[in-house]
Amino acid sequence: MSYQEKKTIVSILTGLLILTTYCFYAYGKYQSGVVAMDDLMFWARTMLLFIAISIVATIVIQIVFNILLSIMIAIQEKASGCESDDKEIEKTIETEMVTDEMDRLIELKSMRIGFFFAGIGFVIALIAVVLDYSAAVMIQIIFISFHIGSLLEAITQLYFYRKGIKHG
Repeated sequence: MSYQEKKTIVSILTGLLILTTYCFYAYGKYQSGVVAMDDLMFWARTMLLFIAISIVATIVIQIVFNILLSIMIAIQEKASGCESDDKEIEKTIETEMVTDEMDRLIELKSMRIGFFFAGIGFVIALIAVVLDYSAAVMIQIIFISFHIGSLLEAITQLYFYRKGIKHG
């Protein structure tokens, strides 16, 4: 499995963890009666908090992932029996983590799918308001559709890394 695939899987797991945590937290607060659905202040604070948590968690998890991957590569190099010095190990790590044109193309194509889904969620949120749902429902739809769009983007990247991509 390539570096890009591993990185994408870590991103998917991080996104799922954040979205699941948000859903359980928000649903739990709503079900327990602590917060009303039309309490926009609570929902806005909660979403901003989870956006901040998501950013920090993604950065920390990606840093830890890269450190662990570098350690794994170094251990594999040492265990292979070859006499390799630190410079050769560093070169192997850099080679493993290289991003090429195919990676960029996959990123762009999958980003298009993520944005498309987020856009559909935005339109659905507007339709919800037209159908007389509260503004809180609208921002919930937008928030969740953006997270799902991000997850779909990562899943699409993984798909393209596995199946390949056609130019055009």
